[in-house]
Amino acid sequence: MTKVKVALIGYGHLGKWHAQKAQSLDSSELIAIVDPSEASRALAAEAFPGVKVLASLDEVINEIDAGLIVTPTSYHFAVAKQLIAAKKHVFCEKPVTSTLEQALELQKDSQGKNLVIQVGHSERCHQFWEQLPEFSFAHKEAKLCTIQRTSPFKGRAADVGVVEDLMIHDIDLMRMFFGDPKSVKAVGAKVITKNYDHVKAIFDYGDKIVTIENSRVDVKVERSVQFTSDKGILKVDLFNLKALFSKNMTADADQVVEEVSYERRDHLLVEQEKFYNSILNGTDIFVPLQDGIDAVTIIDAVNKSLATGNEVSL
Repeated sequence: MTKVKVALIGYGHLGKWHAQKAQSLDSSELIAIVDPSEASRALAAEAFPGVKVLASLDEVINEIDAGLIVTPTSYHFAVAKQLIAAKKHVFCEKPVTSTLEQALELQKDSQGKNLVIQVGHSERCHQFWEQLPEFSFAHKEAKLCTIQRTSPFKGRAADVGVVEDLMIHDIDLMRMFFGDPKSVKAVGAKVITKNYDHVKAIFDYGDKIVTIENSRVDVKVERSVQFTSDKGILKVDLFNLKALFSKNMTADADQVVEEVSYERRDHLLVEQEKFYNSILNGTDIFVPLQDGIDAVTIIDAVNKSLATGNEVSL
């Protein structure tokens, strides 16, 4: 195999971008776009002439090596289960499934099939994380970490709450930085939809506290991660692609704030490249299914805390 033959399932807001990446890469061949919506299929056919546009995955599943799942979250499980049963590699947007039970069932289904199953936790693709070891004074010794992701309402992903829509990204980053927390306490508000639109979750690690605040009904856009230790502060502005930091501070001198910038990356392109490379060359899976399961486990705990008002152990 020199190219991975791919079907994209779900031609919505994110699906059209994933389709562009799949068509542009040398390591993949976009065979088909699948969507049950006639309107979505019409848009896909116009944008991708020469690519099959179909209403059902059944029509093309025997012609492909892999599926890109970019449907609403509530459909992830059924589509992934069908692909795995047919022994096809799977890239699935985050969260991997709506529930932990579904994620565990996919894991069981995939055992012994030698499949690449990658979850779309794209925030790992920021170029700055490769520089993070240079800032160990703040990151490795952090006592506090605050992750914020806020934006005005965009009318999308209303089938899930902000925890599944946005916080899932930051939970994955938190786990990448620190591993799994011991407990979580969360509070939230349902401002526009029937689900939580603004949530703050406090994660206890014993030796540090991580606070994640996400809102999809805010008055401004902010995406940042701040690490605070006894030795200094590092604030990464993920929206403006820069990091501000202070270290070696003393009480008898003004605080010096330094700044570094980093390059923008096409996260969808990067994660698709890694997906196909794992299939073709056997490289480590960028975000394996287990990481997706672990993120959903924490999502479950956040939702349980929101429902009960109690701190939930992990």
